[in-house]
Amino acid sequence: MANRHLSRSIVLQTLFELDFNGFIGKNPLGSKTERKTEDTKIILARNAKEFAPGMEDFLFARELLDNILEKRESIDTIIEKAAPEWSIDKISIVDRNILRVGLYELLFSDRKEVPAKVAINEAIELAKTFGGESSGRFINGVLGAVYKEMGEPGKEEVSKKKNKKKIKDIPYEKMSIKKLGGAVIYANNNNNIYLALVHDVFGHWTLSKGGIDEKENKEDGTVRKIKEELGIEVKIKDKLGENEYIASDPEIGKLRKQVVYFLAESKFDDLKLADKDGLNDAKWFKLSDIVELNFYDDILPIVTKAVNILLKK
Repeated sequence: MANRHLSRSIVLQTLFELDFNGFIGKNPLGSKTERKTEDTKIILARNAKEFAPGMEDFLFARELLDNILEKRESIDTIIEKAAPEWSIDKISIVDRNILRVGLYELLFSDRKEVPAKVAINEAIELAKTFGGESSGRFINGVLGAVYKEMGEPGKEEVSKKKNKKKIKDIPYEKMSIKKLGGAVIYANNNNNIYLALVHDVFGHWTLSKGGIDEKENKEDGTVRKIKEELGIEVKIKDKLGENEYIASDPEIGKLRKQVVYFLAESKFDDLKLADKDGLNDAKWFKLSDIVELNFYDDILPIVTKAVNILLKK
């Protein structure tokens, strides 16, 4: 484990040098992919020789660096969504590269090899060693926000250790079920059809949705949640489909979340996004513009079906 921490330090110093010289980031200083790839090998080897002369296995460091560079654009997008008051170039060069290391391990690494809490704690330790006075708090805040949006994976394992309680692995058919309702919301404005979509911290446009109370029907619950989330009134027109996914709750363990999606009509009113974890924007889009948007794989068929219905109207 000590070797891995040292490897992360070497990777951070290599990222810092590449970033400082303009080889990564939004404004590269004329670097080409071939030159960038060669430089990473040279710089990593030099840093390893200088800062870890007694360490022989650098496979973890090489793979970590290569993977971070491969995912860098996606990671930087997530940083800006999780810290909307800071554009990526306004974050200090040390802090933004610590975030790149931490977010890669938090989001893309094998959770069995690097649990979420380990990824966060390791990044905080890098911040304490290499960052400024407030770096630790800043890194913890950004990674904590992303971790919470992910559903806090591994939190239940921590709770078990603290409370010495074990939540049994529940068979699928016995899992608790949580009902949610969502909608593709459309409006007519000047003979154009618009869709209202929400944007999350992971860079995806998606559909407004929320939990439905046991005592209300799916349509009423969906109308209520959209009103709470976007501040607009909608009228349900058609049912588009359903999907289900398994989530983890720190108190009860795994549960099944079942989401029903509708096509809903609204007036072309201003959207007022509620203060909700994980969402940072809401906009109206013309139908012709949504083809360029980044949707989740399970949401795209729902949106496509809605568009086909609207085009026939």
